[in-house]
Amino acid sequence: MKPVTRFFALMLCLMMMAAVVPVNASSGKEAPAWPATETRAEQYASFPLPLDQYAVPAGGETRPLVARIMERAKQDPFNVWATVIFVCAILHTFAAGMFQSMAHHAEEAYHQEWHATGAAERRGEYADAPEPVSFKAQLFHYLGEVEAVFAIWAIPLLVAAIWFHGWEDAKSFVNQDCDFVEPLFVVVIMAVSASRPVVRFAEHCLAIPAIRLGGGSPAAWWLSVLTLAPLLGSLITEPAAMTISALLLARRFYELRPSKVFAYATLGLLFVNVSVGGVLTNFAAPPVLMVATKWNWSSGFMLQTFGSHAVVSILISNAVYFLVFRKEFQRLGDPGDKVQDGEAGRYWKERTTRIPLRVTLTHLAFLAWTVYTSHYPVFFLGGFLFFLGFLQASQEHQNPLSIKSPMLVGFFLAGLVIHGRCQSWWLEPVMNNGLGPWPLAIGAAVLTGFNDNALITFLASQVPGLTDALKYAVMTGAVAGGGLTVIANAPNPAGQGILKNYFNDRVNPLGLLAAALPPTVIVMLVFMLG
Repeated sequence: MKPVTRFFALMLCLMMMAAVVPVNASSGKEAPAWPATETRAEQYASFPLPLDQYAVPAGGETRPLVARIMERAKQDPFNVWATVIFVCAILHTFAAGMFQSMAHHAEEAYHQEWHATGAAERRGEYADAPEPVSFKAQLFHYLGEVEAVFAIWAIPLLVAAIWFHGWEDAKSFVNQDCDFVEPLFVVVIMAVSASRPVVRFAEHCLAIPAIRLGGGSPAAWWLSVLTLAPLLGSLITEPAAMTISALLLARRFYELRPSKVFAYATLGLLFVNVSVGGVLTNFAAPPVLMVATKWNWSSGFMLQTFGSHAVVSILISNAVYFLVFRKEFQRLGDPGDKVQDGEAGRYWKERTTRIPLRVTLTHLAFLAWTVYTSHYPVFFLGGFLFFLGFLQASQEHQNPLSIKSPMLVGFFLAGLVIHGRCQSWWLEPVMNNGLGPWPLAIGAAVLTGFNDNALITFLASQVPGLTDALKYAVMTGAVAGGGLTVIANAPNPAGQGILKNYFNDRVNPLGLLAAALPPTVIVMLVFMLG
């Protein structure tokens, strides 16, 4: 097991144990620093200062926005430090590529030195010697993981909290005021959804229309994957849908070497569609999951409110791109020349051997149990442990459990929870400053291009008193902008990782932006005008 994989496996164990701690802690006799009111829940830490506790100076809400924010900063200086640290975390996400490059160079230098000193020969004396690891390279690699950035910057945030408010308040803030159920749920649902039986089940569902209705042509596979897979993400989660879509597009489309423009157009369309397709339920898309409980959005509500708009926007976007590139499809070869149905893959994990129905049904049952108990970590974590046992017992039909990607996304969301709870002091006056639905939706879409869309919706959920129209606008902008950049939506890095070989190992950010912009506009128009 690689060091990075071991690290995230350890973090999974720690997060699982941490999920039970707040239950025990909250059952004690400790009194909250701020008792519950009609507009907010009880708060055990003295920070962040509840919004109704800020003194209102003369002039009140009629004062300029900047003046109101400055007044709140004076009442609790910790506010400024929390936001400065938060901004540093955002800036760090833009430097992630630099750290990854530094990690690559450090790894190369380490191996060169390792061979030059004769360490390779000495290590070869042991049959079970592990691969050499450069601590410096691993450190840079970790700093370059976009999903780990907010959790990394949670450390200086907690140091600042201890400095201003003391250890007891900092402990109560993390242990009792922050809710990590959603991050834990994401880890489990992503791991279960990415298992081989679930992925193969989804692939078969996509193959039916592609083969029976379209004859298995490149155009049929293209339409099937880009239409059905994103919508399937509402059941198996967006990350799993992205993984399946990228794998199928790689084999059925990108292997046929489309033009550079068509390749980027498909990638941008994929990212936008996956971001939009997860809104039919309240658990599959991270931006929805992070606010579903706070805003009381059930899966039924999501399907009724957003479902038809999501389907229509995906169909229109696909139709537009299909018409634009219809002549390109004629120049593509037969996908059967590259991949034959039933043909064994070159790698064990790509094999197409039959999976017994009982194994697939068991996996789907674990998936359903995880969704059904999504608000009760003891149940879905316990179910996950049984799932791990079933994987071991049926390993002939399984691939190795992929835990790194789920852990990274869960790590990101956990860091987001910690930072987000400290930002309402300035968000509330900004979002309640007379912005209408359209400006808010456009602003959310633009900001999503620079940050993960779960961050945008979570920050909005920290603002009390948002109308239903403004909540809808924020969600619309967040999911519409989810394909503008690689960091705009949590599943995007997984899709880029699978398909980057078809872009010379580097996806051009401007190319992706240009490709994703038309479907983003279509989504905005359908959602806001529908």
